[in-house]
This record gives sequence, C-alpha cells and structure tokens, in this order.
Amino acid sequence: MDEQSLTVDGAEIAVCHRTGGAPNFVWLGGYRSDMDGTKAVELDRWCGEHAMACTRFDYSGHGRSGGDFRAGTISRWLGEALAVTENVCAPPLVLVGSSMGAWIALRMVAELNRGGVGDPIAGLLLLAPAPDFTSELHEPKLTGAQKRDLQEQGYFAEPTPYGPEPNIFTRDLFEDGRNNRVMTGPIDTHCPVRIIQGQADPDVPWQHAQRLFELLSKDDAVISYVKDGDHRLSRPQDIAMMLDAAGALAGKSGGQGGGQG
Repeated sequence: MDEQSLTVDGAEIAVCHRTGGAPNFVWLGGYRSDMDGTKAVELDRWCGEHAMACTRFDYSGHGRSGGDFRAGTISRWLGEALAVTENVCAPPLVLVGSSMGAWIALRMVAELNRGGVGDPIAGLLLLAPAPDFTSELHEPKLTGAQKRDLQEQGYFAEPTPYGPEPNIFTRDLFEDGRNNRVMTGPIDTHCPVRIIQGQADPDVPWQHAQRLFELLSKDDAVISYVKDGDHRLSRPQDIAMMLDAAGALAGKSGGQGGGQG
C-alpha cells in the first residue's frame, strides 16, 4: 500500500494507492466521510485479494487531508478527484461513489467519458447515490432560520446522527451545487452502472435513486434495493452486495467478502 499526498489548489490531499491489475477501483466518499470508513477499507481489501488496483483518498477538509472543510464545494472536490485519478491511477477505472461521492463520480464521467475508444472510466458503482443533493434534497426543506443563516453568516449547522459534530452547509456549497447538477435530463455515462440503495435510508429517499436510474436510459444500468438498508450500507450483508457488484463490473465471479458495520 502506497501512502502519498498530492497538492491540489493549495490543499494537501491524502491518497492511499494499492498497485495491481486492471481495473483500478477508485473510492469516492460521501460528505464528511473519509477513506478509512468500513466500505472503503473493505473494497481495498477485496481488491488486494483479487490483485486489482485500488485508490482511496480524502477530499480537502476531510479525513487525513488538509484544507478548510467550509471552503469545500462540489467543483473543488471534483477537481481533487480528477487530479488524483490523473496523477495516481492507470485506466480503466471503476468509480465507487458513496452518497455525495456518486455525484462526484457522475461529474467525472461527464468530464472524462465521451463515448469513444479509450474512455478511462469502465464502470460506476453508486451506493446510496446523492447527486444534486443540495438542490434536490436540502434546499426544498430549508427552514426560515437556515435560510437566514445562509444569507447572513454564509452557512448553517445541522445535527447529524453520524457523529458529535454538526454538519456544516455553506452558501458556496449550495450555489456551486446548482452549477454542477446532473439530474436535469438523460444521463449517458458510456459505461455500465450498478446502483445499491437502501429503502430505509433516512437521508437519501429510494425514490431519488430510482429517478437517477431512470435517467440512465442508454446505459447498462442495474439498481438493487435493500429493503431494510440505511444510508451507511455498512452491515456485512451490505458489504457483500457491494463486493458482488464490484466483481461483476470487474468481470470477477464470487465477490463475497464480509465486513463489519
């Protein structure tokens, strides 16, 4: 395992890269998540067992990376993801995007895959995908107080069940999110797409994932629902489903692998 850092727009981006054969799996984490989470670590372990390359990294303001979290936007984190894949990874790539990471993955496809020979992205695995979450999932539910905080101080704080510190959402994140929307019409990724969505997800309604699936009308797309699955999808059975999907995208059989929630 090669641990390194990459400077992108003044921020030190922490990267863990496992060398191996094709494809190179790339982990794209969620909002305030990091590359040491259960799903990311289990994906890396599985790649090691199958002698395939795997790259994990933390966006600026996340995990082991430097930078100010409040300065983060979809455009900034997208730029960091593109820099990591350009400087560390050898195509073909399979992007594994969790929650917000699925949004980053879809924006990367728009930047890199043009439907021609040599497209670098060979597949997408999207877990509890939250593309356009700022405009689609958050803005419609903003309270008057949150709107005032965004206008007057540039951010609002919201309690989260995933840790002691509140989530911070900035005005820049919302404004930049509007410029990066992907669910405005048909999406053509030019590669196979596998989606796993929990139907008991309190953060991303399963209907959001279903609408994304329907927009992938030209792709080899498959959506799988976990009836009692939450947003994290980190239970052993959820991890096994993720690894089975990864194996299908890599042309490997028997992706089973267990994991701790």
